[in-house]
Amino acid sequence: MKIAGLVLAAGAGRRMGTPKALVRDPDGLAWVVRTARLLAEADCSPVLVVIGAAADQVRAVLVDEPVQVVEATNWDEGMGASLREGLKAAPQDVDGVVVVPVDVPGLTTVAVRRVAGNRSALIRAVYDGQPGHPVFLGRDHWDGIIATAQGDSGAREYLRKHQAEKAECADVAEGDDVDTVDQLPDGHSAD
Repeated sequence: MKIAGLVLAAGAGRRMGTPKALVRDPDGLAWVVRTARLLAEADCSPVLVVIGAAADQVRAVLVDEPVQVVEATNWDEGMGASLREGLKAAPQDVDGVVVVPVDVPGLTTVAVRRVAGNRSALIRAVYDGQPGHPVFLGRDHWDGIIATAQGDSGAREYLRKHQAEKAECADVAEGDDVDTVDQLPDGHSAD
């Protein structure tokens, strides 16, 4: 089965004070690069990265990465717009896509592999029962998600309505998204 990776990295990061795609981990690696590499290490191919705010800066840090960059010109409509653009750009020969927002620094390849499912599946990572990322979207669901993904909720309502399977990942990753500077893990930098 062929599974693509999709990094949602288009937001302005208003609460962070900078686009989260450009936040750096302790090794100085931009989160957008770290997340794209994590998906590739989990055998997702191709890896698509949806950019929007600060598109030129984000594209510049991705210049040497083997990713497909997708620009969401309507990024300011929220995560739903980025998700729609990413799914529309995904190759037709993949069976599904693993979706990860750029702001989940505690994600691991093990969690991505655990969530990757089958062609018709909807699978969502949960952490101690609480919904999180990554999410696997089987190809059969893409049209429905493209038609309904809105605002910052992305595919949340679609996943609930279609009773996505749950994959517990608290034993292998941390699923918290990071929205503000004071939530940054030690050693991470927003400047």
